[in-house]
Amino acid sequence: MILSELAAHAAGRVEQAKKRIGLDELHDAALRLPRGEFSFERTLRVPGMSFICEVKKASPSKGVISEIFPYREIAKEYEEAGADCVSCLTEPKWFLGSDEIFREIRAAISLPMLRKDFTVDEYQLYEAKCMGADAVLLICALLDTVTMARYLGICGELGISALVEVHDEGEIVSAVSAGARIIGVNNRNLKNFSVDLSNAARLRDKIPAPALFVAESGVSSPSNVASLKAIGADAVLIGEALMRSEDKKALLASFRRAAE
Repeated sequence: MILSELAAHAAGRVEQAKKRIGLDELHDAALRLPRGEFSFERTLRVPGMSFICEVKKASPSKGVISEIFPYREIAKEYEEAGADCVSCLTEPKWFLGSDEIFREIRAAISLPMLRKDFTVDEYQLYEAKCMGADAVLLICALLDTVTMARYLGICGELGISALVEVHDEGEIVSAVSAGARIIGVNNRNLKNFSVDLSNAARLRDKIPAPALFVAESGVSSPSNVASLKAIGADAVLIGEALMRSEDKKALLASFRRAAE
């Protein structure tokens, strides 16, 4: 299973969704909502390292991570533990997420939320807004610079943030050219799902201010967090380590201490 399969499946989901609610109808519904205040970005810009804690049941590389999946309680635990933002997977086939899971978590917590999915159509941006997302994921490997810029413009119109994910220097150039304000370096290669924690360090200096730098994937220990803090990461996105932990509050507390 590779990134192209995830993208193709996402495109198929969008086409099915459009049969239920057309693009124009969804667009109008999103614009009728109060414009967002970019709370996700504002939170990450607070001095110190921010922690984006992820709720996910499964992944393509690891299979089912959490057999028992009380997602509302997990999100509430993150909030009580001092998470800065919450990421929630809505991809249904490989990550076993759903829009409904996102909506239920949105109703249960007050933290800024990232709708994490494989964005291949502007329709998904309006979906995210309508389900209460404060941010969406845009992956450079799936979007050319012109499309990325257009999607970032839509996000600006809606008042939501975009975490623009990159894997190499060329993708950083594309993200910056498109106007990305939050750039996430994924340590996981989405073509073969291998993890290289040094990827963030290699690419850190390629990300110009004032763009925020987020390190994603493979962060599993306080020493990982300390290393990322040392290279100037503004935030880390942590999923599997927290999902597998029996004491999420204690683990997040140890990460925070490592970042101080």
